[in-house]
Amino acid sequence: MERILVSACLMGRRVRFDGGAKTSTSSVLATWREEGRLVPFCPEVEGGLAIPRPAAEIVGGDGSAVLAGEARVMTAGGGDVTAAFLSGARQALELARSQGIRMAILKEGSPSCGSLAVHSGDFTGTKVPGHGVTTALLESHGIRVFAEDALDAALEHLHTLEAR
Repeated sequence: MERILVSACLMGRRVRFDGGAKTSTSSVLATWREEGRLVPFCPEVEGGLAIPRPAAEIVGGDGSAVLAGEARVMTAGGGDVTAAFLSGARQALELARSQGIRMAILKEGSPSCGSLAVHSGDFTGTKVPGHGVTTALLESHGIRVFAEDALDAALEHLHTLEAR
C-alpha cells in the first residue's frame, strides 16, 4: 500500500505558526487515514521552530531559491529562520525516503509546504506563484506534492502509482 506524506496541520495537529490547525474535512483524506496511508509531518516544528512562532515568509524568491542559497526565510521582525526551514525539509525528505513515500499532500500557501503559491515576502498577505522549501526539496527528488484542494488529482496520481 502506497504511503502518503501529509501536513500535520491538515490532520488536526495544532502545529501552525499561530498554534492552530487547518483540519481537513476531505473524505479522501479521511479514507486514506482509515487505510493507514497517511504519515503526518510538520517540517517547521521538526526543523526546531516553536508553537506558536512568528509568521515567516520567503524573501527573495521561493523554496527553490532558498535551496539554491538565493533567498531566505524571514520573520516580519527580521529573524532569519532559514536554517530551521531547511532542516525540516531535509527531515521530510529523509522520512519519505525511509518509508518509500512517493507523494505528499501539503498545506497550500505555507513557506514550507506551498505547492502553487507562497507569500510574497513583504508581509502584506500577498501571494505569488511558487513552492515552499519542503515542497521544492521533495519535488526535486521525484516526490509529487499536491495542495489540500487538489485531492482529485492526488487520487488519480495514487492510482497511477499503484498500477505500476
